[in-house]
Formats: sequence, C-alpha cells, structure tokens
Amino acid sequence: MTTTAAPTRLGTPTAPTKIAGLLAVDGYKQSHRTVYPKGTEQILINWTNRSNKLLPEASHAVHFGLQAFLQNYLIETWAPFFAATEDEVADEFERVLLSYFGPNNIGSDHVRALHRLGYLPLLVKGVPEGTLVPFGVPTILIENTHPDFFWLPNYIETALSASIWHPSTSATIATIYRDLMEGWAEKTGGDTAAIDFQAHDFSMRGQTSLESSAASGAGHLLSFLGTDTMPTLDFIDRYYPGENGWVGASVPATEHSVMCIRGEQGELETFNAVLDAFPTGIVSAVADGYDFFGVLTNILPQLKDRILDRDGKLVIRPDSGDPVDIITGTIRVNDGTRDSYYRGKDEGTLAPEELGAIELLDQVFGHTVNDKGYKVLNEHIGLIYGDSITLDRAQRIFERLAEKGWASTNVVLGIGSFTYQYRTRDSLASAVKATWAQVDGQPVDIQKDPKTGASKKSAKGRLAVVTGADGELELIQQASPADEERSLIQPVWKDGEFINPVSFADVRNTLRDQRAARADRTDR
Repeated sequence: MTTTAAPTRLGTPTAPTKIAGLLAVDGYKQSHRTVYPKGTEQILINWTNRSNKLLPEASHAVHFGLQAFLQNYLIETWAPFFAATEDEVADEFERVLLSYFGPNNIGSDHVRALHRLGYLPLLVKGVPEGTLVPFGVPTILIENTHPDFFWLPNYIETALSASIWHPSTSATIATIYRDLMEGWAEKTGGDTAAIDFQAHDFSMRGQTSLESSAASGAGHLLSFLGTDTMPTLDFIDRYYPGENGWVGASVPATEHSVMCIRGEQGELETFNAVLDAFPTGIVSAVADGYDFFGVLTNILPQLKDRILDRDGKLVIRPDSGDPVDIITGTIRVNDGTRDSYYRGKDEGTLAPEELGAIELLDQVFGHTVNDKGYKVLNEHIGLIYGDSITLDRAQRIFERLAEKGWASTNVVLGIGSFTYQYRTRDSLASAVKATWAQVDGQPVDIQKDPKTGASKKSAKGRLAVVTGADGELELIQQASPADEERSLIQPVWKDGEFINPVSFADVRNTLRDQRAARADRTDR
C-alpha cells in the first residue's frame, strides 16, 4: 500500500516574525546607536536621487513608492513586534545578535524601551508622490519624534532604500517611454489614445521576486495601462487604495507552447483555433515559433477574409531577431524623406526580411492614411514586439516607421526586464544621508564632503524644497523654520499613522500635471 507523506511546512509564511522589523537592516546599523555622542536627541535623514549617471535619458526622477514602504515596513513588518510581549522580542533579538556579533552583543535595552513605547516614533515627510523632481533635490525627510530613539531614522535607512529605489526608477523610465511615444505620435499623427497601451509591461518573469515585479509594475502603470504583471494590481489595491478607475489591462494572448504544440505543419490550424477561441475583441498570437516571415506571407493571407470579417483585432507578435529590422525591414535607402525610402529599389523584388513586418501586413490587409499623411494599418490587424526593447531601439523603430510613412502607433512595444530590472540603486544615484542632529539641545549641521568623491557631497542642515523662479523645484539647505513651513516636503506619516494618504489615481494625476507643467516650461 502506498502512502503519501504530509507536506512539510518551513515556518509560517503568512506573517513577518516578531523581530522582522529589527532585522530588516544592514548589520552594521545595530552598533551605531552606541557610538553617537552622548546627549544625541534627534537626527534628520533625507532620500535624494542625486544624478542620472546610469540613466542618462532621464531629466527628472519620479517620486514614487513611499506610501507602500510606510504601510509594508513601518506598519505591517513591525506589527508582530508590538503584538508580542517585551520579553519575547528582547530574548529573540539577543539570541540572534549573540550569534551574529558574539561577545560584542549590543544588548536589548533599547529594544525593550521601544516596545514599551508602543509605536515607532518617527515623522516622515515627502513631496507628493508622482512629483517630477530634479536630481539633487530630496524627496523624503525622516526624523525621530522622541529623544530616546534618535537611532531610529538611520536604522530604517536600509529598508527605505531597498523599498524605494526600484519603483521610483521604473516610474522614471516609464515617463521617458511616454514622452518618446507622445512625441512620435504628434509628429506622425498617431492615435494618442493608443499610447496608454503602446508600452506593455512584460518584465515580471525577469524580476528578482514577485514583490519587486509588483512594485516596479506599479511604476510602469503611472504612465501606461498595458501590463501583464498582475501582482501589481494587488500591490496598488493594498498600498494605494481608493477610487483608482482603470488601473491596468491586457488581452488574451498565446505563447510558444500554444503555437508550437501542433508542429510547424499545424500552424495554420493553431491560428484558426485562436480565432475560434476568441471570435471578438483583441487577441494576440506569437508568430515566430518556426518561420515568422512565412506566417506573414503564407498563413495570414489564407486567413485574410476571416480576420477582416472579425469584430476585433488580431495582433501579431514576433519574438526574436533585431526588433528594429523585424518591424521595419533591413533596407534603408533614403535621403531623409518618406517618399524616398526605397529610392533606387524595386519593392517587388525585395525579400520579406528586407521589407519588414509592417510592410508585409500592409500587403495583405491594407491601410488608411491619417490627417498628417502617415499610413495606419487596417484596424483588424496589429503588431507587437515584446523582446529586447530598449529606449534606443524604440527610438529607432519610430524613426524608421516615419521614414517609411507609417504612424508610430501602428506598433505596440513590450517593455521587459532588461528595461525595468537591469537597474541598480545607482541608476539614479539614489541615497540616504543624515544632514542635521540635535545634541544636548543644540543643533548640529551634518555634511558628508569626501575629497575623493566630490559627487558624493551631501546636503547640510535642515532642508526645505520650494519652487524656484523658473518653475523647477529647488533645495534650501540650512533651512529656517519659515523655509520648512513653506516647503513642498510635508508630513505624510507620524508615530504610526498616515497623514492624508493618497490613492493611485492621485499619484497618476500628480504625475500627469507635472509632465504638463514641464512641457509648458520647455515650450516657453
């Protein structure tokens, strides 16, 4: 007789441990409290995106992810700490640190004191989420509200940094794609409503975790609606609840296992099965399982009448090769005008790969011409490329489409993990630094100014952010109380409670207004 063993559970996956908040730090943070000057009562830290050294296309950084960090880390991760008994958390903390530091164990008196207080005594300020912030201008300020816990602001630095940089960086990248797509749509008469879905988030499988895919995906959705990263929907509901309207969407689509299961000889049957399954609406089919150009020149012509009679659109997806060449072809013979793209060439003699997907779809399904004289594919057929897209490739795709007389919005681009995950905290040179303290009742300005790294010079003193004469945000260092009062960095969380939490729609609206204001400044 065969028996099935009961599954083994490794811990309790439903909630953080009692000291998860205390351990969500770089190890060296545990020892800092003991070496600050005696009499230290308060410390102010700031989060700043310092430069675009690894993302040169960015002109501003999008401030995003703070509210999610506050709810996830300062509330949810710390909740078991305050729910347990004082002895439970202190004993567990000492057990871990005895193993970690050995004889240099720092004790647990400060942990016991924090537990007895019953909340995290912190004031968190930020510019409105969705704000476009010039590099070098801080977006977050944090300080303690109780003198016994001066060690807390810098203690939470690691968790803040690990939580904020990725969604903020992804949101920044998404705005660059949005600007690029809007610019080309304006130039070529593209359908501006289509831009909401022209950049589609395909990055989930290449992210470092489900959590990182959700946070990054939310940054993408600040600028677009198209996404296949479904954990993002839960992330937004959980951390940015409210009347958010249409958050994100996708369409039914196939993968290679679907398209290849009948083999190459059964590919026509598979396309028919896809159309049978989805007789109306948009459906996308990957088409490079075997011979992509063969699909365009052989299979689709056999399906032409069925596709044109259908109430919806079939979107064709190539998924290999150089996306610029696959979409627009390998031949570029022109003198800079649309009409001369093939000058000196007979289109009838060009091979499919020389023409490219856009021209081959046109040969089967035809096009219309928009008000600016650019071609638009028949509404029943579409094209999406979702592999190896970069900002540079997107720019070259739109350039070549325009040269060939096509509106930019004929093509949807799937934006993957190379764009959204192949990044680091250094992409925007993001960092947390302390700038001010109070010791024995006296203010102390703090500034890092290394001779070996001028770019790492930090701000100094109390900080404020205001709007300058040119409409851009400016940092005021060694700010006065009056400066801080008028600062755009305002309280968002204090002593365990939110102050005026925002919805995802609020963040989107802020970013939209910010982009419009930036465009207005640029046009002047």
